[in-house]
Amino acid sequence: MDAAALERLAARMADRMESRGPDDAGAWASEAAGVAMGVRRLAVMDLSPAGRQPMVSASGRSVIAYNGEVYNFAEIRRELEASGRRFRGGSDTEVVLEACEAWGVERAVGRMNGMFAFAFWDNAARRLTLVRDRIGIKPLYWGRSGGVLFFGSQPRSFFDHPAWRAEVDRDALTAYLRHSYVPSPRSIFKGVEKMEPGCLVEIGPDGAETRRRYWNLRAVARDGWRNPVACGDAEAAEALDGLLADAVRLRMAADVPVGVFLSGGIDSSTVAAMMQAQSGRPVKSFAIGFEEDGFDEAAHARRVAEHLGTEHAELYCSPALARDSLPAVAESLDEPLADGSQIPTYLVSKLARESVTVALTGDGGDEAFGGYTRYYAKSVRAARCLTGLPRLARAPLAAALSALPSSPPWARRLAALLRKERQDAYYRWLFHWPEPDRVAIGGREPDGVYWDPSLRREFPGFTERMQFIESSTDLPELLLAKVDRASMAVGLEARVPLLDHRVVEFAWRLPSAMKMRNGRQRWLLRQVLGRYVPARLTDRPKAGFGAPIGHWLRGALREWADDLLAEDRLKRGGFFDPAPIRKAWAEHRAGIKGREYQLRTALTFEAWRERWGIGG
Repeated sequence: MDAAALERLAARMADRMESRGPDDAGAWASEAAGVAMGVRRLAVMDLSPAGRQPMVSASGRSVIAYNGEVYNFAEIRRELEASGRRFRGGSDTEVVLEACEAWGVERAVGRMNGMFAFAFWDNAARRLTLVRDRIGIKPLYWGRSGGVLFFGSQPRSFFDHPAWRAEVDRDALTAYLRHSYVPSPRSIFKGVEKMEPGCLVEIGPDGAETRRRYWNLRAVARDGWRNPVACGDAEAAEALDGLLADAVRLRMAADVPVGVFLSGGIDSSTVAAMMQAQSGRPVKSFAIGFEEDGFDEAAHARRVAEHLGTEHAELYCSPALARDSLPAVAESLDEPLADGSQIPTYLVSKLARESVTVALTGDGGDEAFGGYTRYYAKSVRAARCLTGLPRLARAPLAAALSALPSSPPWARRLAALLRKERQDAYYRWLFHWPEPDRVAIGGREPDGVYWDPSLRREFPGFTERMQFIESSTDLPELLLAKVDRASMAVGLEARVPLLDHRVVEFAWRLPSAMKMRNGRQRWLLRQVLGRYVPARLTDRPKAGFGAPIGHWLRGALREWADDLLAEDRLKRGGFFDPAPIRKAWAEHRAGIKGREYQLRTALTFEAWRERWGIGG
C-alpha cells in the first residue's frame, strides 16, 4: 500500500474517535516502513496549527501520535533548549517528541508529570515505542490481527482496517463478569492487549517485542509501606497541602476554559477548594443530582460551592433522562465496562462541556488516602464472623445452606463464603458474579493479582494489601476508564490531580494512622481540606458516586433490560448461560437486593455486543 493510501486508511480509522478530538485531524505514513498513524486532536495547549499531529521532529527522524497532557512540559522544554533544541510551537506534544528523541523514550517519560499514551516512531532505528502513563489515566490498546500491528486509544479505531477481526476473548469475558471490567493486560478482543500503567513496549524492525516497566506502583507501595514518613501530623499535613496545591496548579494550565466536577465529598471538595484558592475568578463547578433518596448529593455540592464562591451548575438525572442517555453511553464503550455511575458521569461531562474544555476531578482519593472503597468492609466483617467457626463445621453448614428449598441468594452467598479460607478470598468473592465460569460459555477465568500469593509476603496487613489491589486494578481499569470514556465522548479532557505520581508516592509513605484514625477514613486529607472548607460541610458518611440503577431497572429501564435479557436473545448470542442471568433478573424484579451488580455486567455486555455487531 502506498503512502497516500496508508494515510487515508489511518485518517479513516482515527475518525472513529472523532469525539476524543473534535478540533483537528491528521495522518502520517511511511510506505518504506509500512507504518501509519492517525490522530484526532482536542486542542488544549497551543491551539495553532503548530500543535497538529502526528508530529514530525525538527530533525525529521521521529514521529509521534500522542494523547494526554504533560503538565511540567515548560520545565522540560527549558532544559532541552539549553542543550540546543529549538521549538516551532508551544505545545506539550512537541516537548514530548523532542525529549524522546534527545534522551530516549524511557528516560524522557521518567521526567514527565502527566497523563499520556503515545506512539513514538524512530525512523532511523525503524522502531516503534508505545507508552502509557504511570497511573493508567489514559488508555492504550495494541495487538495483532491478520498480520498487522494495531495500536490506539480505543479499539473502535481498528474496525475500519481490512485485516481486523473482532473476536471475543471468552476468558477475558469470564474475568469481566467477576470484576465488571476486563483486567489488563487482556482486552475483550482476542489478540489485543491493554497496555498496563507505567509500561512501555518497543517493537523492532523484525517485529520482536521488548516490554519494560518504567514506574512500578507495587514497588512504590511496598517501599512506602515499609519506610513511612517520620514526621508529626502537622508537618505531614503541611507537606500534603503543598503537594496537592502544586498538582492542582499544574492541571489548571490550559489555553481553554477549565472547571471542576464537584460532588461535595472529601476528594472533589479538596480539588475545588485548591482551584479556587489559586484562581483570580470564580471557578466553574459542576454537579449531578438524582430524584431518588439516598443517591442525591447535589445539595452537599451546592453548599460547598457557595462556601468557596464557585460558579456552580447542576443537573438532575431523572429516570427518563437516564433512559434517553443509554444510546450515547453505549456508543462511548467499545469495550464493556459496567460501572454504576456511567450514566451520571456522562451527563456531568456533557454539562461541563457546555462551558469548559477541561475539568478537574477528585478521582483517586480513596485509593491513595485510605477510603477503602467497594467491598472492603463487607469482606472484613464476613471474615471476622466466619473464621471463628471450626473448620470441620464449615463444609456441613455450607452443604445444608445450599440444600435449602429454592436456595435463596443469602443462603448461596453464605454457603460460598463458608468454603473460603482467607480474608483475601472473601474480598475476591464479593464481586459481581462469584463463579463467572458458570455463567460465561466457553471461558475460563484467568488468574490475576487477587490470586497472587506473594502479595501476602509483601503486604502482610490486609488493609494495605487491599488498598494496593484497588489502586492497581479497579482504579485504572474501572474508575479512570469510566471517566475517560464519558468525558472523551463529549470532547472534554478530565484531569486528576489527586493522582499526580508525587502525591501517590507520598500517600504510600503515610502511616496507617494518618489514613484511618478514630474510624475516620482519609484522615490526613480531611485535615488539609479543613483549611479551606469547614468540616460541617463535608463530614458525613461516605456515599460514593453512584446511581439508582436498581430503581431504574424496575422502572424506566425495565423494558430495555427485558429486551437485552430475553432468553432467546441470550441463547442466540452464545456467550452466556441464560439460566443464572434470567434467575437474577427475576429475583431483582421481585425486590431481592444485591442482584443489580450482576445484572449490570450482563446488560452492559449485551448492549455493547448489539452496538458493535459482535456475534457469538
